[in-house]
Amino acid sequence: MQREQLAEFLRHRREAIRPAEVGFADGPRRRTTGLRREEVAMLAGMSVDYVVRLEQGRSSQPSPQLLGALARALRLSEDERDHLFHLAGHQPPPADRAASLARAGLIRMLDLLGDTPALVLSDLGQILAQNRAAVLLTGDHSGFSGDRRYTVYRWFTDPAARAVCPPEEQEYHARQLVADLRAATGRRSGDPTVTGLVDRLQAASADFRRLWAEHEVAVRRADRKTFVHPRVGRLLMNCETLLTPDQDQQLLVLTPADAETRERLELLRVLGIEEFPTGATDTPIR
Repeated sequence: MQREQLAEFLRHRREAIRPAEVGFADGPRRRTTGLRREEVAMLAGMSVDYVVRLEQGRSSQPSPQLLGALARALRLSEDERDHLFHLAGHQPPPADRAASLARAGLIRMLDLLGDTPALVLSDLGQILAQNRAAVLLTGDHSGFSGDRRYTVYRWFTDPAARAVCPPEEQEYHARQLVADLRAATGRRSGDPTVTGLVDRLQAASADFRRLWAEHEVAVRRADRKTFVHPRVGRLLMNCETLLTPDQDQQLLVLTPADAETRERLELLRVLGIEEFPTGATDTPIR
């Protein structure tokens, strides 16, 4: 681990970001160039003290998970992210489809969308990044691990994941999730990450086995779905999916489908995230 160079690199990247680029006010009272340390800490989901120790070269070796969070918070490019990992004494994440870090360009698009809920997902449905509006709508999905990282796995193994979707839409969404996973297995033929996930789903869920046997295939691009939110009720959302050229990541943009939903989204923004439980609205968002 190259502590001094890591500290200098983090300071320079923090100072290079305009606050407005990541949703913070850029007012006349701001005395620091770029972001404040507490703002980086908030974006990365870590303590301010740890950010300070990193920038002063006094920290222990950060884990790959913390480095990934810092890369997202500082809007690093792929090359800058790899450099960050090298300075911290880790190998950069693989460049293949199993990589679990959102692309820098997609992160910047999240920032630009502002109050419009948007998420970056892998082709297996793992949520790699969310903007604040998406967290308000769907809950914070950053804490899932193992197979629970994947929306399709939670849907078929956790009854709570289905309970927030209207009963009349559950069969439709189940089929869509399975058809999208079937398309991913075709693109990633022989990939043990995908085949292992399918095998574990078949072992865990008779409902998944039933739908998987029907061999339906469909890549999710545009859709409309109902979110049942614990604080503001039903929200009917249009869902537009933008795929990267190799289809390994996608940007999902959610917009209100009617005036009532638009009003409820505005109420949700006013309510903010106080007492909003993590993952509370685990609606199938693919």
